[in-house]
Amino acid sequence: MRGNNNTINFMPSKKKVSATKPSTPVQQRLWLMYPPKLIKKPFIYEVGHKFKIVTNVRQATITDEIGIVCLELDGTHGEVAKAIKWLVKQGVNVEPVEIGVIAG
Repeated sequence: MRGNNNTINFMPSKKKVSATKPSTPVQQRLWLMYPPKLIKKPFIYEVGHKFKIVTNVRQATITDEIGIVCLELDGTHGEVAKAIKWLVKQGVNVEPVEIGVIAG
């Protein structure tokens, strides 16, 4: 917008930042890291039955010492958040997958 004397006035935008509603559908990829004592527990099966989500294993490496799983969760924001909280409470280390693009 131009003001007097041909100067340009910039007004900050006052957009409302809305919180994600619990009913908003989301898809989230996570890294799950299991300590040795939890490797044999069926957490992916359990989380898919305890919460209204769909699980999809994208990648997994399991040894006697550690379990590392890339898991995709589909469901509402609220159900996915509850599922993640439950996994953490069970002793599973949960981290978001960071998908980045390498500039070449």
